[in-house]
Amino acid sequence: MIHAYDESYLRVARENLANMLQFAVYDLKKDITTFYNDFIGCGMAERFGAGESKVVAGMSGVELTYEVLRRTTGEECKIKPTFRVDKTPEYWAGWALAYYQWDKNIPFDRINEAIPIHEVVDLYHPYHEADIVKFVEVIDETMKKKQEQSRLARLRAYAGMTQKMLAEKSGVSVRMIASYEQGAKELSKASAETVFRLANALHCEMEDLVI
Repeated sequence: MIHAYDESYLRVARENLANMLQFAVYDLKKDITTFYNDFIGCGMAERFGAGESKVVAGMSGVELTYEVLRRTTGEECKIKPTFRVDKTPEYWAGWALAYYQWDKNIPFDRINEAIPIHEVVDLYHPYHEADIVKFVEVIDETMKKKQEQSRLARLRAYAGMTQKMLAEKSGVSVRMIASYEQGAKELSKASAETVFRLANALHCEMEDLVI
């Protein structure tokens, strides 16, 4: 298997991604889903995942956070990190994700479509004490299952929404959303209004749901 970049960068890459998430959540009080989506959307995740030395090893986790904020808000952050003895679930999530992305050479955005960052954090118990190989197996299986779901389910998960949240935002019932995601009903055969409401709630194009 061809890894994402040279293994010599892996240790520092894992530490940097871990520190980035921990700093963003605990010191800057950022919502992890929003911040991680910004990390992906601003282009830093692509550069990190490609093993660009300036990004993957040339910046600390804190500096990565600053750069994401600068790219997404245009503002310079002056807040300094708080020293922590214990590693948080968010730290572990970044540490584990960096390994998985390197090992499988899969872009961060594709991984996030299958298993959003908040779901990775939820895996802290019990996998933070297990070998990283176990984490890789769990993510592999999750990605396989998620890839078999509908586009609607993937886009909803990527947006960090439950079916109930999407129903409230779109006006489409939870029962209908579940039916589309499970394949009991075909979204491509739904009314244009239904598809529009779902797409609008998910901030995507109607074509993203039905093509």
